[in-house]
Amino acid sequence: MSNQATDIDSGGQSESYRVTAGELRQFIERFERLDAEKKDLAEQQKEVMAEAKARGYDTKVMRKIVALRKRDKDDIAEEEAVLDMYKSALGM
Repeated sequence: MSNQATDIDSGGQSESYRVTAGELRQFIERFERLDAEKKDLAEQQKEVMAEAKARGYDTKVMRKIVALRKRDKDDIAEEEAVLDMYKSALGM
């Protein structure tokens, strides 16, 4: 067995555990930083939509457009064709 796995520090923990705990702490702290950044970005997005709404734009429609721009054009076309067919069948 390696010395690293069997050496015990003064706290009763093996050397390999301390390294793993440090690495785990780094992952958690990175994740927390990214989470904070995500919250900041979400706040900025809200501000953009509030500004657009104040200028008279329909933010509900804008959000739909943003969602559509993320999707594949063929998927959108297929969905619209099915939607048109269903609307026609219902006399809409």
